[in-house]
Amino acid sequence: MAADEEQKPQDLFTSVGEQAQEVDDQETNVAGSNEVRQTGAEDAEGHPVQEIESLCMNCHKNGITRMLLTKIPYFREIILMSFECTHCGFKNSEIQPAAQIAEKGSRYVLKLETKEDFNRQVVKSETASVRFSELDIEIPPKRGQLSNIEGLLEEMIEDLESDQPARETMQPEIYQKIKEVITKIRSFINAEPNTLPLTFTIDDPAGNSWIEYLPGEPSHKWAMYEYSRTAEQNVFLGLISADDVARHQQEELANKKNATSKNISSSLNKSSEKDDEHNPRATGFISDETEIENFENEVQTFQATCSSCFQPCSTHMKTVNIPHFKDVILMSTVCDHCGYKSNEVKTGGEIPPRGKKITLKITDPEDLARDILKSETCGLSIPELNLDLTPGTLGGRFTTIEGLLTQVAEELNSRVFSQSSDSMDEATKSRWTSFFARLQDAIDGKIPFTIIVEDPLASSYIQNVYAPDNDPNMTIEEFERSFQQNEDLGLNDMKTD
Repeated sequence: MAADEEQKPQDLFTSVGEQAQEVDDQETNVAGSNEVRQTGAEDAEGHPVQEIESLCMNCHKNGITRMLLTKIPYFREIILMSFECTHCGFKNSEIQPAAQIAEKGSRYVLKLETKEDFNRQVVKSETASVRFSELDIEIPPKRGQLSNIEGLLEEMIEDLESDQPARETMQPEIYQKIKEVITKIRSFINAEPNTLPLTFTIDDPAGNSWIEYLPGEPSHKWAMYEYSRTAEQNVFLGLISADDVARHQQEELANKKNATSKNISSSLNKSSEKDDEHNPRATGFISDETEIENFENEVQTFQATCSSCFQPCSTHMKTVNIPHFKDVILMSTVCDHCGYKSNEVKTGGEIPPRGKKITLKITDPEDLARDILKSETCGLSIPELNLDLTPGTLGGRFTTIEGLLTQVAEELNSRVFSQSSDSMDEATKSRWTSFFARLQDAIDGKIPFTIIVEDPLASSYIQNVYAPDNDPNMTIEEFERSFQQNEDLGLNDMKTD
């Protein structure tokens, strides 16, 4: 009897979730062929290949789309899709990012110096454009692809050759020019003499494209840059509408006209006459403590416009004096509408006539606690770790040496390297493992190393714990900026007369 009583509640009383699942199973059975089915195939990591019936855009009958949700080594999650129609034979394949649009756009640059470099894996999203500088060829944004550099060039050759037979009779001059272009592209693919290096660039405002990186290679071969998107790029990605951009531009134009048409000095005098208890605020800054402007001791807040969604947001700013260096400005922006966040460090003062190179030998774990200011124009290298950060990497940072190395490790783990990928070849994985092990030893203070900071604007700084005396482990050198450095900084076109 007790056994029957225990069985009865289990049979008669089921949870709401179980009942909803039974209804869902019944609807799935009715749907039949429209459900996602498992094919039984899988990739090296065990991700299953799924398929579903979908409409063929060529003959408007149903074909089969196969999908694989997988992860690219050193990159992120992607969706591989392949469509085939059994009725008309139409086939199509593409790649779509499984991650959301990044906060900033990204640009990757690779110098192809050997034939093996053409085997570098490339993820090109549907929003990315590709350029081969020496060939003067650019591929505009189109469908997403997972390929290598040679595959992109071969596909380009295939597209150019498709109409060549018709051009040979109808347009012989164009036929000859295209033939020369195809011959030139093949000479680069075959790495013929006097062809390489070839500069390959992929620019993606969505930040979802990537070029394979090999650890231990020279710093000039591979580079990655992040940038803030323009209003036109945000419209292209569908983040904002063209009407919002036009309205924002009109508002800015109207504000400029109002600012120039008013007599600012007279309005300040009027405001001071109306309220004698407060100083006039011409800048619009609001202190965190009082309504009196104090740029030295308090955090200032002013209204700004979000560079991502163009909505009003607040920017917090504080001036900090670094002993034996100069004043720096810490800025933090948070947008409550879209969640965009930005932290920046700016240095004040005039542009110095020379750049500065600082070399510090880390011999004691206590040296890792030294303050370091790395500006946006600063390059950083550690020869013992084969680590080389190009200017612009990580942006402006004011932290400790240990904190900076930790940020480097986190960025490499999240953007470049994926420890969980089984499809990575053992040699590359071993090099990555060895690199991260030595980087962690440096963070823990177990090995000595040398940190070299080179800034053409002399806006970077490493703390001298012996100040005002010289640090025996630190050398500071000044150098003349090259013409190209002045050009990149916009100094060649600057008029000071």
